[in-house]
Order: sequence, then C-alpha cells, then structure tokens
Amino acid sequence: MNKLMCIFLFFCINYAYAQVDSPKEIRREKAYQKTGDILQLALPVGAGLTTLFVKDEEGFWQLMKSYGTTIAITYGVKYLINKPRPEGASDGLAFPSGHTASAFSGASFIQRRYGWTYGAPAYALAGFVAYSRIEGYNDRHDGWDVLAGAIVGIGSTYIFTTPYQRDHYELTFSSDNDVYLLGIKYKF
Repeated sequence: MNKLMCIFLFFCINYAYAQVDSPKEIRREKAYQKTGDILQLALPVGAGLTTLFVKDEEGFWQLMKSYGTTIAITYGVKYLINKPRPEGASDGLAFPSGHTASAFSGASFIQRRYGWTYGAPAYALAGFVAYSRIEGYNDRHDGWDVLAGAIVGIGSTYIFTTPYQRDHYELTFSSDNDVYLLGIKYKF
C-alpha cells in the first residue's frame, strides 16, 4: 500500500507539473497546488473505498460521520470568522483550510481505524496537502489556517472512529492425554 501511495503521488505531481506553461517556479507552485487539490479528495475517498473493500460497514459509517462533521465545522468556522486570504482574495474564507481538513480527516481515519502501517503514509500525503496550501501558486493559507484544518480533521475522526477489529471472536481447542479444553474468546 505504501508503494501504491508513492506511485500515486509521483503521477499526480508529474501530471500537474506537465499542465503548466510558465516559468519554472510558477510551474512548481501550480503543480503543488494541483496535487494538493487531488489529494484532498483522494485521501477520504481512498479511506471510503478501503472500508468497502474490506467489507467494514461500521467503519464506512464512522467515516461518513467524521468526514461530515469535518466539513460542517470547517465551513461553519470559515463563514463565522471570514478571515482574508494571504494573497488578498476577496472570498475571505481562509480559516481553517478546507483542503487540509479534508485530507487530514481521511488520513486520520485510515490511521485510527487500520493502524499506523497505513496511517503514516496517509499522514505524509495529508502533510503535503497542507504544504501545498501554503506554498501553492496562490498562497491560499498561512500556517495557522492549515494547523486549524488539521486539528478539525483529526479531531472529528477521533470522536467517531474506533480501531478495526478483524475477528470479534476466537474459538480454540487443546488436548493433552485425557484432558480436553475448549476456549471461546469474544472481543467487545
């Protein structure tokens, strides 16, 4: 899965980089921004597809609740605070970063539900999304915006998501000489 994420990131950056005909630094910034745009949706969508692939219905609904909460809080706070963007865009919706909140919601779900083996690369991709929002072509956010977005995404996930338990029960049998033992273990 780690190799797949690295390959996906490589192709996203190269695709975005090839789409721009500008000076080198502007092309790089636009590539960062485009890759961040893709990854901010790819992480939660990937988390959702994972729940469907492993037939984790409980995890799917936990993701829906946590991601829905992330989006509701993010846009509620955006319209309440109405902080201007660093580049002076007129929409005034800089705080918190929605891209970062979305990416960290997906990444933290993967980590919380399925463990650090899958969560660490997902967090690395979410970190790239945060970086792309600060260093992208339009400088859409500052550090406080992306930090708040990450906190909203991670916090919402930790409220609703529990670790995945592959086996809820275990049946064991043991024998020695004329003694037989049957054991049943159930995880709640």
